[in-house]
Amino acid sequence: MIRRIRFVLLGLVTSMLFLSACTGSLPSASIKGPSTYRQDMDLVTGGFQRDYRVHIPSGYDGSIPLPLVVVIHGAFDTAKGMERFSGFSDLADREQFIVLYPEGIGILGFLQHWNAGHCCGKAAEDQIDDVTYLKKAIDDVCMRLAVDRRRVYMTGFSNGGMMTYRFAAEHSDMLAAVAPIAASIGGRPTADAPQWCIPAPQKPLPILIVHGMDDDDIPFEGGRSRARKGERTFISVHDSAQFWIEANGCKGSPALSSLYHGAVEVQRWDHCMNACATVLCKVKKWGHRWPGPYFTAQLPDDDPLLDFDVAEMIWSFFKQFP
Repeated sequence: MIRRIRFVLLGLVTSMLFLSACTGSLPSASIKGPSTYRQDMDLVTGGFQRDYRVHIPSGYDGSIPLPLVVVIHGAFDTAKGMERFSGFSDLADREQFIVLYPEGIGILGFLQHWNAGHCCGKAAEDQIDDVTYLKKAIDDVCMRLAVDRRRVYMTGFSNGGMMTYRFAAEHSDMLAAVAPIAASIGGRPTADAPQWCIPAPQKPLPILIVHGMDDDDIPFEGGRSRARKGERTFISVHDSAQFWIEANGCKGSPALSSLYHGAVEVQRWDHCMNACATVLCKVKKWGHRWPGPYFTAQLPDDDPLLDFDVAEMIWSFFKQFP
């Protein structure tokens, strides 16, 4: 009970800090952190003018180029929502990196989503060029801030994880490592549509794949979503991982380990081209939610996933690969 009260109070304080820290567009000089800015872009795709949020960590003064982590929200969420529940801005303040929160297309600032090839919604139906948007958003941040271009990383959840898969395949030259969460490399929007899959990546790329074993929206075993009506199907997590194992030229059997009293099973392939580790994390008894303290801090005291923080896991993986 005390833990939950502390968590609620922490959430209230964090929300207040977000409200006070978001100060509009990036200034042209004397940028200081910690602050989160909303930046309009000179880019229109599908009739939508694009923008993004960017978090500047505490201590930033522009004298030292910092890593950039791109964190992509899921379908019908927003960049602001992703910042709130992912915990990446707080982590960035501790670990000294910049966070880019891209913004999908939506309606009046709501219901944002991405064209990840096979999913989802209007963005996919209208073939919105979100790949170009992400590329230009990264370039825009790198132009305005001191970013180490050798250390640009990307992660995303659900539809954002699918977008991460797609961008990683089409622009692997821009990234040092990626971490799709609760996602798939492809699928079919309808039963009679051809299966769509991301293309072969331009080069090997370190990848951390995280998926809940009880995910009813994007089933671990693939196929039709158990949580949503319709004909949409997804390629399985196993096949998604195998795609990258082959793309990265991994050899031999993976090293096996477990975390959180066995609640997280880890398979890691290290014998890959260019030392591009390929890692699959299976989270037991976890559904279609971001596996971080926004949700895990509310679990019972005897739950092995209590306080599990996938953002910490992702950053620990990313910083191995410059």
